[in-house]
Amino acid sequence: MIKEPCSSTDMGYPSKKYSFPTKRYCQTLSLINDPDLIEEYKRIHSEENSWREIREGIRSVGILEMEIYIYGTIVCMIVDTPLDFNWEVAMEKLSHLPRQQEWEDRVSLIQQSSFGATSADKWHLMERFFHLYE
Repeated sequence: MIKEPCSSTDMGYPSKKYSFPTKRYCQTLSLINDPDLIEEYKRIHSEENSWREIREGIRSVGILEMEIYIYGTIVCMIVDTPLDFNWEVAMEKLSHLPRQQEWEDRVSLIQQSSFGATSADKWHLMERFFHLYE
């Protein structure tokens, strides 16, 4: 497994605030254990290299924010949505949007997944089992 040390112990990322209630999904998948491929995966997800149609499609199905984090070969995707968001319906819509399958096929070469798989096929929803209870 490739490990990248954090640059500091206070590393953190700001989160967006919304004027309405939201909910969060967390997903994970594994990448192929190849440092060059992992760098390519990060590069094609950068602001300047990610496809506009993909970002627009993600927003068009109701996703408010999406972040991807990496540790070695493990990636974790955080997705924020409105409370009335339906995951299955949104993923079905997303899978039929222009260039979506082309994007999925491109990134599948780096992910531990099958060519032709949709995003819903590749990413695994994680179960939240702890939070700071009130």
